[in-house]
Amino acid sequence: MPKRDHPLHGLLVVDKPGQHSAKPSINAGAPSSVESAPTFQPYSFDPTRLPTSHDIVQMVRRWSGQRQIGHTGTLDPMASGVLMLCLGNATRLVEYYQGQPKQYYAEVVLGSATDTYDALGEVIATSAVPVLGDAMLEAALQQFRGPILQSPPIYSALKQDGESLHRKARRGETVVVTPRPITFYQIDLVNWQPPDRVCLRITCSAGAYIRSLAYDLGLALQTQAHLALLRRAAVGRFTLDEAHDLATIEQAARQGVLHELLLPLGFGLGLPILQLDEEQVRRFGHGQKVILNITPSLTQSPRLSMADAQPNPEDSTPLASAYDAEGRCVGILHCLGNAAVPAAGTVWKAEKWFAQSEITQ
Repeated sequence: MPKRDHPLHGLLVVDKPGQHSAKPSINAGAPSSVESAPTFQPYSFDPTRLPTSHDIVQMVRRWSGQRQIGHTGTLDPMASGVLMLCLGNATRLVEYYQGQPKQYYAEVVLGSATDTYDALGEVIATSAVPVLGDAMLEAALQQFRGPILQSPPIYSALKQDGESLHRKARRGETVVVTPRPITFYQIDLVNWQPPDRVCLRITCSAGAYIRSLAYDLGLALQTQAHLALLRRAAVGRFTLDEAHDLATIEQAARQGVLHELLLPLGFGLGLPILQLDEEQVRRFGHGQKVILNITPSLTQSPRLSMADAQPNPEDSTPLASAYDAEGRCVGILHCLGNAAVPAAGTVWKAEKWFAQSEITQ
């Protein structure tokens, strides 16, 4: 385990390596974060086995000596792009990052379907590809925009009876998946490369499977399809611009400066912010309910151009990030409602709280 002079508590945004495109991509009209989608960060790993999200966590554990690391949402082995890791005390905030919207660049190949719905699976069906144009593709894509019910792939990390579906499927067991509600806030046709490749830019809710979208799009076009390439461009407000490739992370760990790549606790949560004074911090730290006559600010609102993808505060649990006078996140607060005298403000209680030693870098 390497020696280090700094505690490793914070967020590490990783550019996970994955499957490269077998065909050059043309990202006409795409924003900068997606224009770079077909550009991959090379790293030396077993070419017969693309790294899983768990593999990336294990690598960072080994390099950093920090055992307490978790991710905020898996990427399939084939997929590359933004993978958010929480180190040290930041693992206590994983649940608040998991529900953030995602943005992807995807390439779908028409004419064949696989058992995993992606390029790593076995072909299970083939079909001729009809003559298509932009108008026909747009009409098919329109069926998936907005809130829909989607059936996840049976080869997925979703659990059933305490076990991942992909383990059951690989044993040959019958796996029944229940469609679940997800939302595609944006599906843009970036490019159509005849005769069989559809390039898409997608913004979706947490829980959406782009592999399933690819498979379902094939059926909507009266053919078969699978996902050929997937690159995650953003998670909430975190983009590829802030992501570090594995070589950079390993080098920083060897030099003892990995802490310089970390974002601080609570960064980019997307929650309203409450600025607290010293006495309020002390009282919340002791588990007390506190009346606050201050309005949460939104100084850390997401940077992605997808306002419709953000949760409606009226429909969600009334949570806020708490910050002390030095600008450090000290915890997550839960609003319990109005005070007995409404003019006095609202009542809050700490849902997650960090001790002084946990927030000091």
